[in-house]
Amino acid sequence: MRSVLFVPGHKEGLPEKAVAKGADGVILDLEDAVPNAMKAQAREVVANSIRKLAQGERKVGIYVRLNSLETGMTGDDLEKIVIPGLDGVLLPKNYGPQDFIACEALISHFERRNGVKPGTVEMVVSLETAQAYASCEAILAVSPRVATLFAGTAKDADVSRSIGFQFTPGGQETLYLRSRAQLANRAAGRQFSWVGIWQDLKDPEGARAFAIQNRQMGFTTMVLIHPSHIELANEVFSPSAQEVVFYQGMIDTFEKAEAEGNAAVVYEGQHIDYAHVKTARQVIELHKVLTASAS
Repeated sequence: MRSVLFVPGHKEGLPEKAVAKGADGVILDLEDAVPNAMKAQAREVVANSIRKLAQGERKVGIYVRLNSLETGMTGDDLEKIVIPGLDGVLLPKNYGPQDFIACEALISHFERRNGVKPGTVEMVVSLETAQAYASCEAILAVSPRVATLFAGTAKDADVSRSIGFQFTPGGQETLYLRSRAQLANRAAGRQFSWVGIWQDLKDPEGARAFAIQNRQMGFTTMVLIHPSHIELANEVFSPSAQEVVFYQGMIDTFEKAEAEGNAAVVYEGQHIDYAHVKTARQVIELHKVLTASAS
């Protein structure tokens, strides 16, 4: 997934609109986007949305942001939304491995209760406290359910308040946090990593620069709060036409050289060997997957 959009859980129809606009995934929000008095109603709406999206023509990632364990509502959320079609959950305001051990126990219980194949529902780690960032490697090791880390860096939100940084568009103040999350993901064998969010809807160039910087760091997925950023994220986190031509040319050149008994060759003024061609093949494979899913 290149783009994953937050959608208020109690708003019927919005998830389908997000998918129609090209989002690769949605996060149906039961936490901050839902008024406290509407939590029960939102759970019913979210369950309905999961069923509809799961039956849609295009396969998209279906995730739910739960209420945090400290609210006492996490179990109530999971009871209603752990149903066939759900891909995973985000547990907000978590403080370390123990929170995910508790969350996994609840998920396992409701998978059995609700007829969901055991082990189906993933956990995405929403990093929004100092404690979570400080223990992200240990959290990844808690369970195979932990699919990836979501490096949250939002302005004036829980994460900035917990850590104390002041958000800037350039992102220097969160460079270490994002780098740590990305390194932890890859060291633990997770090939996909989430990052976000960009809040300034009046600054599309800032959003683009943020997306490009994070792709350069190795992130694969941008978490969004507004549908106007879907097209941008899908573009930035996909191989460009120029990259496809460059890397396919690299593969062709190397394979020709290999057939002639060489394992190193100069291509476009650059030295390439097996290591570079492995990277090129990954890019071309990603392009093929995205092209196939779009059709």
